[in-house]
Amino acid sequence: MSALTPPSTLLDDCIHKMHPAAKVSVQTLPQCPDIRLWLVEPDSMKRQFSQDEILRIQEYPAYWAFCWASGQVLAREILANPHWVKGKKVMDFGAGSGVVAIACVLAGAREVIACDIDDDALLSCHENAQLNNVTYRTHGDLFDFDEPLDLLIAADVLYDRANLPLLECFREKADHVLVADSRIKHFDFPPYQEIGNQTSCTVPDLDELNEFRHVRLYSAGELPSL
Repeated sequence: MSALTPPSTLLDDCIHKMHPAAKVSVQTLPQCPDIRLWLVEPDSMKRQFSQDEILRIQEYPAYWAFCWASGQVLAREILANPHWVKGKKVMDFGAGSGVVAIACVLAGAREVIACDIDDDALLSCHENAQLNNVTYRTHGDLFDFDEPLDLLIAADVLYDRANLPLLECFREKADHVLVADSRIKHFDFPPYQEIGNQTSCTVPDLDELNEFRHVRLYSAGELPSL
């Protein structure tokens, strides 16, 4: 692609892996109106899908093309509590669209790394950073990252219980960890402690079950207070 290729074209090429008729558009987050993201256009997803199309979506769900409820909550909380990240080196793990990384930069973090194993997600992070006039680094493999971190943040990465060992890995990588999750019903993983809960939604709204709209925040290590 040319350096002058519009972001929508780059990301449309990526979203077509999930659904050939899908496209992206710039959308404002209802709970974080200061942040805009390139996300999948809702109208392109509002129809009945064939079995082959469903299988294709399941094979490549394009997580980066949605702002998940937990990500929106974490971004809002960081903007409301900038002292959590101000002056710190922060990683947004499973960054997806980069919404939390963007919030960290806007809140005054010293350095931000958006980490995701999906190359398309890293492209999304790059394009959304430009859209919001912020800058941060991207990285593709948490296990290959050996720099000290003040804070590691992760939103909606526990959708598969096979990912639970990540909670221990996070603690090895950073002094403090902040996790937002809407999937685990009985979260009991010391030293993580619940520090809040909120109702949110995915953007665009997927009409998810109410239980997936309830987001809980967990902290390992004490977050700074005002």
